[in-house]
Amino acid sequence: MATPLIAGLAVAAAALAGRYSIQAWNAYKARPVVPRMRKFYEGGFQPTMTRREAALILGVRETASAEKVKEAHKRVMVANHPDAGGSHYLASKINEAKDVMTGKTKGGGSAF
Repeated sequence: MATPLIAGLAVAAAALAGRYSIQAWNAYKARPVVPRMRKFYEGGFQPTMTRREAALILGVRETASAEKVKEAHKRVMVANHPDAGGSHYLASKINEAKDVMTGKTKGGGSAF
């Protein structure tokens, strides 16, 4: 007598679990797509900029070509330019990073 009751409860539990699984799957598929942002260097600048730090700021490898450095400089500078609401300090650090990577300076300090 108890066997049909247990079987009925098992079937009901399986049906409810399936229903909630389908609802959860549909909610997961309907969620908005959030683009992943590329992670840039977060700061904590050293007193004298090294080639490694300059590469991290620009988002390139330490062995990147001058053309890649110029492209990366342009991309990062557009995002942080003072005329577009960016910081003068960050702009100077970005320019210093480009100079270090292209060999125009041996890692001198920034103006700030």
